[in-house]
Amino acid sequence: MAFCSDPHHGSLNHASQIFEQIEQPTICVCNTMIKAFLLKGELIKTVQMYSQILQNGLYPDNYTLPYVLKACAYLQNCQLGEQIHGHSLKLGFICDIFVGNTLILMYSSCGSMVEAGHIFEEIPLGTAVSWTVMISGYARKGDVDSARLIFDEAPIKDRGIWGSIISGYVQNNCFKEGLEMFRLMQSTNLEPDEGIFVSLLCACAHLGAMDIGIWIHRYLNRIGLPSTVQLSTALIDMYAKCGNLGLAKNLFDGMRERDTICWNVMISGLAMHGDVENALMLFMEMEKSGFSPNDITFIAVLTACSYSGMADKGLQIFNSMKTVYGIKPKSEHYGCMIDFLGRAGLFKDAKEIIEKMPTSCSPSEEAIAWRALLSSCCNHGEAQLAEVAAERLFQLERHSGVYVLLSNMYAGSGKYDDAKRIRKKMKDRGVEKTPGCSSIEVNGVVHEFIAGESTHPQMEEIYRLLKKMNEQLGSSENRPSFPNFSLALSV
Repeated sequence: MAFCSDPHHGSLNHASQIFEQIEQPTICVCNTMIKAFLLKGELIKTVQMYSQILQNGLYPDNYTLPYVLKACAYLQNCQLGEQIHGHSLKLGFICDIFVGNTLILMYSSCGSMVEAGHIFEEIPLGTAVSWTVMISGYARKGDVDSARLIFDEAPIKDRGIWGSIISGYVQNNCFKEGLEMFRLMQSTNLEPDEGIFVSLLCACAHLGAMDIGIWIHRYLNRIGLPSTVQLSTALIDMYAKCGNLGLAKNLFDGMRERDTICWNVMISGLAMHGDVENALMLFMEMEKSGFSPNDITFIAVLTACSYSGMADKGLQIFNSMKTVYGIKPKSEHYGCMIDFLGRAGLFKDAKEIIEKMPTSCSPSEEAIAWRALLSSCCNHGEAQLAEVAAERLFQLERHSGVYVLLSNMYAGSGKYDDAKRIRKKMKDRGVEKTPGCSSIEVNGVVHEFIAGESTHPQMEEIYRLLKKMNEQLGSSENRPSFPNFSLALSV
């Protein structure tokens, strides 16, 4: 039965048939089945198997409980997890390290970090896994400060703990901090694993830090880490987002094995760089290779259509999502649709599509579509419809970007009174603008600048250099003239 239940080579149906023939299965036999269901992703059957164990009068052990707690974690069913927690207490396994770590995993997966913290403190001798799960739990909830505190308190920091804090920073868009943690990790002589490298490449992609990305690529070649699909995809994404589409395409063409995510990344990269023709050709090649496109694929393809102004082709592909592939469009797909219709000047059509969006869409999903329409209207100076879109967005969300777009549109067209009106409305409603942030990589170091702040250690030197450059521009006749956009706000 153990052979048949193997997740890679066995047959779960055959294992189930064998199990049903056993009159009085022991807890060991039941554990084999419950593990098989879990590894195959049959989470409901995992829980049902646990229920059957209790009905048969058997006592779960410290193998049974972690399996079913993991199922609760993946299902994000905290109520059921609490019941299993109660069983663990009654059976005396609360101090068991395997049960304790899985309880932390279950609570943190459900976002209940207070309860996870209580379990963490109750475990007599926590392992590296305990610290790793706590760090990942806080990071998943967006609390990177608490994740860092746990990391700093860890008595021994293994590869898993380092990986959890690095990926935690990257997942929360703290890309610079993720790279800084990697620099600290290098001083420990620990060898990073694939997961850490994927996180680092993701950080490089978002920061545009191609020099660091190239260094990581060379480092991977030097240590001989196998080029898995996930790692190759991360490299392709990094090169594409950093502007080196040629290297990205060479890596993609050289892959022996691909998955849907890899195809999506390459199609997105081509679309991002305006190579619409090759993006659409790659989409067709993906289909011919036997890969079924998913919702992410269609976002990439519709984005390509948007960049090229191919409204008719975009509508055709959008319709094929439902009719050919049976994929229900999401707010991102509607956003792409509205974007390319807006670029084509078909504002009324775009507005009608928003009004036809499913009523089941959440406010945040509906806001994506209205933001796309607002952006298109502002780019084309469609002030009346822009105001309509903005008023709807005011009802859906509290974000400074709406006011910024409207104010900039009016200022750009010389309607300074309207620009002042929008800025006053923003101030009266107590909406604060998120300061702009930019970063640049110099000699392998990422420098970050935030609008309105002078926190960079070389800021005085930078200002001196800027002043010198202005002086060297010479007299006013050599100085380029710029239109007066004093009322415009930066996004």
